[in-house]
Amino acid sequence: MNKIIVVFTFFLFTQSFLSAQNTYGTVSIDNGVFEAYTLISVHHKSFLINNCGEVINEWTSNFPPGNAVYLLEDGSILRAGRTNSTTISFGGRGGVIEKYDWEGDLTWQFFYDTPEYRQHHDIFPMPNGNVLILAATVMSDVEAIQAGRNPANLVENVLYNEQIIEVEPIGASDGNIIWEWNIKDHLIQDFDDTKDNFGSVSENPNKLDINFLNGLNGNPNWLHINSIQLDEVLNQIIISSRNLSEIWIIDHSTTTTEAATHSGGIYGKGGDFLYRWGNPQSYRQGTESDRILYGQHAPYRIQPGFNNEGKVIVFNNGNGRTPQYSEVIIFETPFNSPGFYTQPDNTAFGPSAPYYTYTDNKDITNFSSPALSNAQELPNGNILICEGRNGVIFEIDQEENIVWKYVVPVRNDTGEIAEQGQPTMNFQTQIFRATKYAPNFPGFIGKDLTPGDPIEQNPNLTLCNNLSINDNEIDSVSIFPNPVIDIINIESSNPIEHYIIYDILGNQVMLSNGVETVNVKDLNSGLYFIKLVLNNKSTTLKFIKS
Repeated sequence: MNKIIVVFTFFLFTQSFLSAQNTYGTVSIDNGVFEAYTLISVHHKSFLINNCGEVINEWTSNFPPGNAVYLLEDGSILRAGRTNSTTISFGGRGGVIEKYDWEGDLTWQFFYDTPEYRQHHDIFPMPNGNVLILAATVMSDVEAIQAGRNPANLVENVLYNEQIIEVEPIGASDGNIIWEWNIKDHLIQDFDDTKDNFGSVSENPNKLDINFLNGLNGNPNWLHINSIQLDEVLNQIIISSRNLSEIWIIDHSTTTTEAATHSGGIYGKGGDFLYRWGNPQSYRQGTESDRILYGQHAPYRIQPGFNNEGKVIVFNNGNGRTPQYSEVIIFETPFNSPGFYTQPDNTAFGPSAPYYTYTDNKDITNFSSPALSNAQELPNGNILICEGRNGVIFEIDQEENIVWKYVVPVRNDTGEIAEQGQPTMNFQTQIFRATKYAPNFPGFIGKDLTPGDPIEQNPNLTLCNNLSINDNEIDSVSIFPNPVIDIINIESSNPIEHYIIYDILGNQVMLSNGVETVNVKDLNSGLYFIKLVLNNKSTTLKFIKS
């Protein structure tokens, strides 16, 4: 990745990396950090924080995470919660989907939780207002064996089918299922020619071998899908199977009927896999030496307009690999044409190696999260990385310098809040994901983004305060209102000679002389910096355009 260096002349920064004695919250920060707000869900709360760790907003639920949380374009959050059900129980279990408005009021609650099916891990808010829900459903031993499962690999006499449903919210607590996909409709097996789905595994890469266990023991949760993400451009769903160490892509343009078959939809394959990657031995087109993924999480296709648009980014946990270490991978999916994937006959889907890989460049084992976690490419080319098992979030720039690091100060199991300076070895937590939202995200329009206190007890904001403006500052100057819709008022003890406004990437967007008000009506919504100049002195202030 090519480095784009943006220099803000109004920052005085005498060290390339600031650090202090903070053990929780923001423990390091650099001027290269992407200015945005980070959303996390831990215990019964979801928090939106700024780069200083100050709370912008928080939401409280009666349920712990189950697990994903998203900020919506109306300022609401959509989250999965974990119910108290004892059936279909494994790591990542959920059962309820909730929507809370910006003020924290519950506006929709939908339970998908019975002895026969249960939501787990992920959900996804769709552009049309519907919600994709990932769930496990129960296949009896009779059903599994009829589908071609080797009875020796039914260790608990049941098998979990993985299901994705699209739900249209109705009222405050109901929903209409308008689309459905099930992995059990897309199986292949060469174990028993008297049972269903018999055929050649290697010649049917668009189907899943029901007897491939990836070295595991055949427990009911044999697939452990931990992520579903919609590729809105191609109308495809990207799926992550942790236990099989594979990424699958399926067509969402199908009808429910087509999704249960092997033809139909825009791409002509019904609900079969359009593409798969990470572990080609699962369909007999490779060996363990060809395997790239190890218990990965959160693959998604990078949005248009980003440095690596169209590529897929994934957190490769490294679970089961020796030595144990994690990495962030970006790879290109080979297309004949957009959405139609290339696979030469009797070979594995490409690529054979990632386009980009991030690991700890000093000791690969220093960066390691065997479970949970995600990575997100940001608009300025930085990458946000969540080491979920360790409760650590950090951001790297395009030269792989760590420009921000945040340690979550809330225990996920008890909700206990850590005290600043408390050793992390005595207080450990974990989170499923972290996601940054740019200041121009539509959900922030008209919202109060005034920072509150950080989450941790006895917070220390010295690090952020040290990211100061020019030493030679103008005395007694302020701007209001902030956020602003059209007119910024400037209060100063002396008349301002001129001002310059920069966007978050350092681009100059406005310039004028001698003013007391600034009309920003024509600026797009987002975060900006205004540099006010008088007699070779200057002050730079942040403001948000609503």
